[in-house]
Amino acid sequence: MKQISILGSTGSIGKQTLAVVEAMPDRFAVVALAAGNNLDELTRQVLRHRPELVSVATAPLATDLATRLRSAGLEKLPEIQHGAPGLTAVATHPAAAVLVSAAVGVVGLEATYAAVKAGKQVALSNKEVLVAAGELVMAAARQANVELLPVDSEHNAIHQCLRAGRHSEVKRLILTASGGPFRKTPLAEMAAATPEQALAHPNWRMGRRITIDSATLVNKGFEVIEAHLLFDMRPDQIDVVIHPQSTVHSMVEYVDGSILAQLGPADMRMPIQYALTYPERAASKDIALDWSKLRRLDFAKVSTRRFPCLRLAREALKKKGAYPCVFNAADEVAVEAFLDRRLPFPGIAEVIERVLARTPRTKIAAIADVLAADAEARRMAREEIAKLPAKAAAV
Repeated sequence: MKQISILGSTGSIGKQTLAVVEAMPDRFAVVALAAGNNLDELTRQVLRHRPELVSVATAPLATDLATRLRSAGLEKLPEIQHGAPGLTAVATHPAAAVLVSAAVGVVGLEATYAAVKAGKQVALSNKEVLVAAGELVMAAARQANVELLPVDSEHNAIHQCLRAGRHSEVKRLILTASGGPFRKTPLAEMAAATPEQALAHPNWRMGRRITIDSATLVNKGFEVIEAHLLFDMRPDQIDVVIHPQSTVHSMVEYVDGSILAQLGPADMRMPIQYALTYPERAASKDIALDWSKLRRLDFAKVSTRRFPCLRLAREALKKKGAYPCVFNAADEVAVEAFLDRRLPFPGIAEVIERVLARTPRTKIAAIADVLAADAEARRMAREEIAKLPAKAAAV
């Protein structure tokens, strides 16, 4: 029985991880859960899975959770912690064989880093861990002899395809992108795009920020940075193509011209199960590609005019140091402003570009450096948003 800890248990990936656990009760059990403020969902999870340790955002929430669990008739409460120490305690729980890192934002960074240093197997869904602190995290993983198993469908697909050959035999990695809801929207209409339109992803059901990042292709920029780190590939060996069906999750081209692709349904339970069962493959009861609905597979080049954020991500990767962290932080602030209708959709890329231009070259030697760069980038992003003309911000 493999014991699992989860950071971000009440989010989309966290809930789908628990669905995989519930579908395979003979293989997995939950030992620790960390969530933020969603006590309704967390209470249900604790009552169902009976973890030994639970963490929430604040001390009052911890008290509230204990009251809820007692009221529900739970006689033996789990240990309940809160804040950053609680996250780290969940991530490094002695009984956990695998940590699923799915907390949104930099909140899960320190805890995931601690788990890697402690030698835990990490199933990684949190993009910020590698985008903001990739060089530190990968160095710690090499020292602890830990492999980071990607949960994102694109990197998970590449991980599977790379099992077919040696690193030296790989010519390039090909990440696929759906193109989001604005793939065919005339460029002249992009300034008037609303949050509702941007959140209407054609293929995936995800959290609000990642859905907007899919619309801007920021998420694909993150994935280029992650692929460089996870698979030790040069940036020029990592390509992105538009694939609106989201059936081919990614591809690997080998030096002999062979291209291996991983196909599957738009269902995150598949990569989650792969990461949890690796290096084995386990039978799935209800996750399968419906071939009867597969009529065509389309691929197209990415337009950097339409998706300037992908270009900015590559520039941040080329500069290294604090720039990928700054790219992520500026995007998060800009996305929040867009969702609050304080920033037009094209303003997301504009804010990121301005913040990157203002950022001096900074080395990242410790997690504290990452957090400092993150905080400064957020401050600058808020300044840039405030500079926008009132008319543009009101779109």
